[in-house]
Amino acid sequence: MALQAVLLDIDGTLVLSNDAHAQSWVDAFREFGYDVSFEQVRSLIGMGGDQLIPRVVPGLTDEEGDGGAIAQRRKEIFLKHYAPKLSPANGARQLIQHMLQTGLRLIVASSASNQEMEVLLKAAQVDDLLKVTTTSSDAEASKPAPDIVEAALSKLNKPPNQVLMLGDTPYDIKSANMAGVGAIALRCGGFDDATLAGAKAIYDDPADLLAHYADSPLGKNA
Repeated sequence: MALQAVLLDIDGTLVLSNDAHAQSWVDAFREFGYDVSFEQVRSLIGMGGDQLIPRVVPGLTDEEGDGGAIAQRRKEIFLKHYAPKLSPANGARQLIQHMLQTGLRLIVASSASNQEMEVLLKAAQVDDLLKVTTTSSDAEASKPAPDIVEAALSKLNKPPNQVLMLGDTPYDIKSANMAGVGAIALRCGGFDDATLAGAKAIYDDPADLLAHYADSPLGKNA
């Protein structure tokens, strides 16, 4: 079937925020006495706190005790210290505009909180273009679980074979594929091609995808 809609990750895909998220986690863990390296956390960015926290410190969860406090503190640190300095990914707004002009329906499929989502969309300079989103409140488990993608499909009321997902982490790809949705990956989130295996195609950033749009899975399935 012809492509009808695109699910959009935002962190690392439309806004260059992955390093900022990683450092926010490191800062928050440190405040609670956990010595966690940037490298240890960076490879897990793309997961929500429910997935990341127990991988970094086994036994902790994002719902109670230190884990819950760390998750809350991480959000506060990110919003106060790092979010104001974020930059959009190269070509993010132009790609979104082009997809809308072709008639595609767009929905943000992210594990970000509602508060973070508002900030991230503004940082990506697409807050006036993207009005439909899924956030952490729409899914029980974050990526790489398929919940976020399935929630987005439900909001769109579209079958998986009419939809593609645009993301930047292996967790986006796994989440999409588990829900039956094909994925396009971008390198601007900082993951290499080997970790992005499973994507239908890989591009440097939104501008690169836009430059090759006609030959991309987006253009070929139009």
